[in-house]
Amino acid sequence: MSLTPRHDYEPRPGAGPRLPPLDPDQCDAQQREVLEPLLVGATRNIYLTLVRAPEVARTMTTFGRTVRGESLTARHRETLILRTGWNCRSNYEFAQHRRIALAAGMDEADVQRIIDGPEADGWDAVERTLCRLADELHHDNAVSDATWDALAAVYSEPQLVQAVLLVGYYHLVSFGLNAFRVPLESGAVGFAD
Repeated sequence: MSLTPRHDYEPRPGAGPRLPPLDPDQCDAQQREVLEPLLVGATRNIYLTLVRAPEVARTMTTFGRTVRGESLTARHRETLILRTGWNCRSNYEFAQHRRIALAAGMDEADVQRIIDGPEADGWDAVERTLCRLADELHHDNAVSDATWDALAAVYSEPQLVQAVLLVGYYHLVSFGLNAFRVPLESGAVGFAD
């Protein structure tokens, strides 16, 4: 068995979605019930794809709202989510959270720094550590003592739990978005644009 990463999974240019987002008017009653609270903003295609499995969609989005929580600042939360979307090469995830990050007060220089990684110039110490946390979880499936200790010096135990699970949740989301090839909504700007 080879441990060399495979790269033949990348979509061909112009490759369409594997599971096209459903037309909301053609959803059954259970799907419409799940979609009702979700289709309120610009982000739609992820939900219109996931609702093919209504109970999975309901449970997943409920957990996502919980793990995003209130204990992390929007800036810290979006740093973790954007770096995870970048690490997973999930253009859809990156596009949606770029919009959220910019609306929360981040700027394009912040977004570029997230792409450039933890060694980029301009990070404050906590944000650099958050970027490292996302990278270590992605690449090593663990967190180094140095990263943990730096974050534990400024985060409470509930915040530590939330930060780690947030990265894990957005891996799950990114994996699904990539596998299903969920298309961007009109006007969304990802890293591939």
